[in-house]
Amino acid sequence: MTVLTIEELAEHLPPHAAIAGIDLGTKTIGLALSDLSRRFATPRPVLKRVKFMKDAEALLAFAEKEKVAAFVIGLPVNMDGSSGPRVQSTRAFVRNMEAITPLPFTFWDERLSTVAAERALLEMDVSRQKRAGRIDSAAASFILQGALDRLSGLSRN
Repeated sequence: MTVLTIEELAEHLPPHAAIAGIDLGTKTIGLALSDLSRRFATPRPVLKRVKFMKDAEALLAFAEKEKVAAFVIGLPVNMDGSSGPRVQSTRAFVRNMEAITPLPFTFWDERLSTVAAERALLEMDVSRQKRAGRIDSAAASFILQGALDRLSGLSRN
């Protein structure tokens, strides 16, 4: 498996293949999935974090079931653009995944994705209790949609 830039991913993706979005939290992994034409990101149920190997197995089972060709994982960069401990943790997670899957990963700046997801869920009048269970997948959907929009722009050029 390799870590690719979004431009490299655009060159290597097979046509009509889904991409998964990941919002890696400390307690859960938010998931989203693109349609086969890679136009829309749809939230999927969150995975509860246990330990790395269990998390990786669950993620790869999801990828196999949904025929995922690549992952876009949110990189939690600080608002000033600097990298903190969560960026290091996310990069370490992807490095560990390299040993067990050939599927490529692309990092995507996730600044404000959780804020946008929270706002969207509030606008849909989702209760506080239900928002807590859906926020990570909604954030993964925002992360993935940003990457899909960029891939779409690259394919037009």
